[in-house]
Amino acid sequence: MSLENEGQFQKHQPEPLLIVISGPSGVGKDTVVERMKTRGLPFHFVITSTTRPPRQEETHGIDYFFYSKDEFAEMIEKDELLEYAFVYNDFKGIPKFQVRQALASGKDVVMRLDVQGAATIRELCPEAVLIFLTTVDEEELVNRLQARKSEQPDELKLRIATARKELERVKEFDYVVMNRENKLDETVDAIEAIIQAEHHRVEQRKVTL
Repeated sequence: MSLENEGQFQKHQPEPLLIVISGPSGVGKDTVVERMKTRGLPFHFVITSTTRPPRQEETHGIDYFFYSKDEFAEMIEKDELLEYAFVYNDFKGIPKFQVRQALASGKDVVMRLDVQGAATIRELCPEAVLIFLTTVDEEELVNRLQARKSEQPDELKLRIATARKELERVKEFDYVVMNRENKLDETVDAIEAIIQAEHHRVEQRKVTL
């Protein structure tokens, strides 16, 4: 093999990916990411910071970093967040250091974001892989939101209205994956296949943040 050909092979070494798993509220983003974690996949899963109170089953530092609005405002002032958004009367954001450190280590980075946050990441990093989770239809999504019983009636109405609008933004993403009821492993299989395919692209995505 000539040195020239050897150099061509070296150019195709996989680059670490920045993978965004997004979709409307109630589509199952958290559940999908949790199943990915239980499979022991070699990814860095970003922990989102938020000002909303934890739900009964959630733990600080594992599911989310839970902060007061004053603490979150301080992080914004110090420019410590890669992106942040005000959604459903609370702030959510992604710490910069956590993402950059993981990418530098060569690991693929997976983050779960609402649709607004995903759009911000696409502006900051056009080479990010954006995956949109959806349900079979709008009716199923509404039923899931209602079944959670985690919001007051006025909050639920806002989430449903927002989710309907977010479903229309699927064309802003690279891939769409249907998260069917009782088919969680199929959803995760599809996401894994997307990530594997991305690593076999001739022209690798080069993430810079």
